[in-house]
Amino acid sequence: MSLRRRREDKAGTEELAELAALADGSLAPERRIALEARVAESAELADRLAEQQRAVALARAAATEVDAPPALRARIDAKRSARRAHGTRRIVAIGAVATVAVAAVVGLSVFRSGSSSLRFKAALAATELAPGAKGQATLTKTSSGWRIELDASGLPRLDGGRFYEAWLRNRAGVLVPVGTFNEGYRVTLWAGVPPTAFTTLTVTREQADGNQGSSGEKVLVGTVGARR
Repeated sequence: MSLRRRREDKAGTEELAELAALADGSLAPERRIALEARVAESAELADRLAEQQRAVALARAAATEVDAPPALRARIDAKRSARRAHGTRRIVAIGAVATVAVAAVVGLSVFRSGSSSLRFKAALAATELAPGAKGQATLTKTSSGWRIELDASGLPRLDGGRFYEAWLRNRAGVLVPVGTFNEGYRVTLWAGVPPTAFTTLTVTREQADGNQGSSGEKVLVGTVGARR
């Protein structure tokens, strides 16, 4: 193997280790900010981060939602501790935890519930434009994209060419529209970008005027977080 190839492999391993650390919340703040900026600009890195977060979520769900044998829980806890203590070895620990949890425990959970979809939640707060409004959203990973189930109250119905529009935004300020609606009761929206990179969910008031950009008239704002 050439020196250049070895360097590329080493860089790739270190990058994956940092993504794993970002996924489980153990990455140092100064490294996290820089890595999140890179993830926001790269669809490939966003997908890799989503994979790591999925592994962490599965492992945590396996440990908390299913009665695992004491010996298995001890192994999971030991591997988590080793991951935090050994820097770039985090990826090995996460892989081991995910493998053990999925093979020995998550299978039981899936059998019982019939679903192992990755889900995120967001609590939406009101703005000055709609002080009495509030809402919540559940984002579910599917083969077609991310299904967003929004339920909001305090928003008057908009008709006659006026409507609400929901958006996902990343740290760089890039907005992606995820759907429109007239009132906020049991709304289903869809996103083609992952909430791991586009972590802010907003709802704006819009007018059918030919302008596809956001009006900036925000009525609800929330941050997407992993469901524990």
